[in-house]
Amino acid sequence: MTSQVPFFFASDVTVDVDLSVLAQVALFGFFITILKPVLFDPLLKLFEEREKLTDGARATARSMDERAAELLSRFETEIEQVRREASLERDRLRAETAKLEAKMLDEAKADAARILTSGRAQIATEVETLRRELVASRPALAQQIASKLLGREVSS
Repeated sequence: MTSQVPFFFASDVTVDVDLSVLAQVALFGFFITILKPVLFDPLLKLFEEREKLTDGARATARSMDERAAELLSRFETEIEQVRREASLERDRLRAETAKLEAKMLDEAKADAARILTSGRAQIATEVETLRRELVASRPALAQQIASKLLGREVSS
């Protein structure tokens, strides 16, 4: 049983429909019924399982990204708080250092003033002692000067 079916777009092509077409359709149906439960169903199940795992991995990755963003935000907040505390501590230490420096400077000035006063008093004492010695040795000095000027021994 051969019949010619004209092809719509190409009038030169003719398709022969015979028993071999029915045999091919029957073989196709037979292989589908055998291969579907043996090959196609497990393969589709495997694809479906892989898709579930991929979606699960994506969801896990998404939740991990959200957790990482939350941790980063908390970390930055805590770092900022530590920076503020460190800044306050640094300012407190600077103020304390400035007070200590001023105290040490005042003590140094007081020590210098005491040393200066003590030195002036000691110098005044030594000057007074030297003046007394000079006053006491005036007649002897005058006699020596006069002897040198006159070129002879002078007695008082």
